[in-house]
Order: sequence, then structure tokens, then C-alpha cells
Amino acid sequence: MARPSPSTSSTMRLLLRLNARSEAVLRWPSAAPPCRHLYCSASRRDSSSCTPNVDASSVSSTPSPSAAHRSPAPAAAAGGPASSSSAASGGLGGAADPTTHFGFRTIPESTKETLVGGVFSSVASSYDLMNDAMSLGIHRLWKDAFVSRILDPRGGISVLDVAGGTGDIAMRILDHARNTYGDRTINVKVLDINENMLNEGMKRLRKTMYWGTPQISFALGNAESLHTPMTPTSNPPRSAPSNPSQLSATAGAARLPALTSSPIPDNSLDLYTIAFGIRNCTHIDRVLQEAHRVLKPGGVFACLEFGKVGIPLLAELYRLYSFTFIPSMGHVLAGDRDSYQYLIESIERFPSQADFARMIRTAGFALPGSPAARSLGWEPFASPDASALGQLGQLGLGLASNLPGLGSVIRSQQQAMEEQRARNLDVEGAWEDFTFGVASVWTGVKV
Repeated sequence: MARPSPSTSSTMRLLLRLNARSEAVLRWPSAAPPCRHLYCSASRRDSSSCTPNVDASSVSSTPSPSAAHRSPAPAAAAGGPASSSSAASGGLGGAADPTTHFGFRTIPESTKETLVGGVFSSVASSYDLMNDAMSLGIHRLWKDAFVSRILDPRGGISVLDVAGGTGDIAMRILDHARNTYGDRTINVKVLDINENMLNEGMKRLRKTMYWGTPQISFALGNAESLHTPMTPTSNPPRSAPSNPSQLSATAGAARLPALTSSPIPDNSLDLYTIAFGIRNCTHIDRVLQEAHRVLKPGGVFACLEFGKVGIPLLAELYRLYSFTFIPSMGHVLAGDRDSYQYLIESIERFPSQADFARMIRTAGFALPGSPAARSLGWEPFASPDASALGQLGQLGLGLASNLPGLGSVIRSQQQAMEEQRARNLDVEGAWEDFTFGVASVWTGVKV
């Protein structure tokens, strides 16, 4: 058998290195990571010596230059696909109802909440199955990394997990604090606008040691107006049904507490998390403003959401997979093609990583790497674009000798990525990509 040429071996090594980036979320550093707690000593860099719950007065309130001199919000952030559009002009100088997007459809703004609610009511009982289909099961690893490596919560902090109905993130936060630090003082409130999702979460959490303790609570609420209570439209049955044949079907629900809703005060929380939820909100800018309002000075906003794949060729392959297979999988696995179709379209309409980082900054948060965030231990995330560019460039060189046509395509994509990176230098390091950017994590610090 002929031995591979040196250039072929080099190409294979480069391909393996490129693939390794998608598995980075599986590998944790052996040394303690830099402390990223906005609720611990500002000067700490070693999380093993973290002192939680420093008084808020010790947190620097000096705004970062980037926050003080904000660049104008891009079209997508200011009023494009990510938020509601401006009111459509009507006849005779009048104005019709404002419109927004529901996937690729343009709809009256007032109807989006109901339509999105219908989607999540439909998928509530098969929510994990939905996420498995949309991420090939990797969402569990993303959530683990989000909580354990990036946030590393502990120390009696108060957490609000928004759009967290099924309790995935809340459970990870509580488990991480208990298993890593022996901490049972942290408390998490799970807030969601959808009652079905909250009921699913309560069914899961009641099987754990946290159920019935002050560490976990569930509440109905709208992320766009956390100061306004919501009235539950329905609650699980609290008493045995008159028909004995219905007893087994309702016995579990009968043990669930009634859903409540109450205003969330200003400056009352240490950590605000939202995972795979913010893209479904009608006004993302209002969600960010509310997050800023309820966090204490030094508090952290943290968002895990589907992003944009950074390498153009892979982005096209992922888009092909998403639109071709995921709705069909939803039809086969859950009997619900339309909900899965909407969810894919909502990912496509969500802003790019850089544009969403600018929205976070516009809401008043300091981004990782800014002077205010650095003073609290939040160094910039490693630039995903710089890493991808280096790997893509080496891959192009490796392929050029054997496959000149493909090498040329890769070099042209590298040039496009370099141009994109140059446009986003103002927010470089403000987020971390998982699996080539299929999902991303953004954080912001209230100063």
C-alpha cells in the first residue's frame, strides 16, 4: 500500500485539528480557570480562592470606554429581524399595527406572544427531544459548559432563570454548586411565560432533593416586563377528579403548587440566565433592559442561544441540515412539523453574534474585556473568528497542492472571514462559540 504523501498527511492533520474545535466544549482545562464571578472579589483570578458575595459598593462603577462611546445599533438590532419592526404606514397618513416576525412570516406584533406560546405548549412534553433534533444531542454539553465552566455559580447568590420552564439550567446550577462546592445556599427562580413549560419543569424538579426547599421556585412572568405580574390562565388540578378513571392521569398534577407571579424589584439579583429563549421574544431590546434593571451592580447577564456558524462552507451545510431534516424529524418524532419549522426560522432571523453583543452593550452592560468587566475578572473570550481563520488558512494551504480548486475556495472564504472580523473588532471577545458557532454564549456585567 502506498504511503500518503507529506502534503496529504498534513491535510489530514489539519482536518483533524479543525474538527477538534467542535469538540472543545468536551475538554475542560486541568488548571483552575480564571474566576468569572461578578459576585466575588474583584481582584480574584483563581476561582479556587473565590470569596463570594462581596458588597456591591466595592464593585467599580466606572463605565467602560466601549459603553460610554457606543457605536450605533445595527439595523438588525435596532429594528430589523431581531426586534419588532416599525409600524407599517397606513392609508391617508395613518399607521397600521406594528409588525414583527414569526419565523419568516411578518405578523401583527400583538399576535406573536400567542403564536410562540402555541409552539411551546405543543413541544413542552417533548422539549428535550426537540433540542436533541436541533443540536444532534449536543445541547446537553453546551448547557454543562455554560453553567459549570463559564458561570461556575455558588456562594448564596440569587439567580433568575428566564425562559427556563423545564428546569434544565436551574437543575445544573443547583447541582454544580452542591457537587463542586458543597453549597446548598444558592437559590434559583425559574420564570417562564408558558404555563405548560413551567408545569413540565415542576414535574421534573419534584423528583429531586431541591423540591420543597427555598433553593428552587417557579413563577409565571414576561421577560419584557418583569415588573408586571401575570395572571395564570389555568393551573393544574388541586383535588381528585370526580371520575375515578381520571385519577391516574391527574394524580401527578394534583401535587404541583399553583403558579404565582410577582414583580421583580430593581437591583435584586446576582445572576440572570436565559438559554434558547431570547430569540422567541418580541422585543429583545426590552428583555435586555429588564435584565439590566433587576440585576444588582456587579450582577451578570448570561445568554446561551443558537448562533451563526463562522465558517461559510460549514454554515451552508448546517443550514441545509436544519431546513431539510429538522422539520421532517419533528413530524416523525413528535407529530409537529410546523413548530420545528418555526424554531429553525427563528434561529435564522436571530442577530449575528457580534450584533447581539452590541445589543447587550446598548442595554447598559459592560462586555467581557472592557475595563469595568476586567476589574471583576471577566477577560475577553477567545476570539472564535481568529481561531477559525487560522485553521481555515492552514487547511487551504494543505489542500492547495493536491486540490487547487478547493484550496482556492477555502482561501476566498478566509478572506471573507477576515473582512467580517475587521467589521466586528469593537465587540471582539464578547462571546464564546460552541461547535463552530452553532450555539454561542454571551455575557454582560452591570456596572
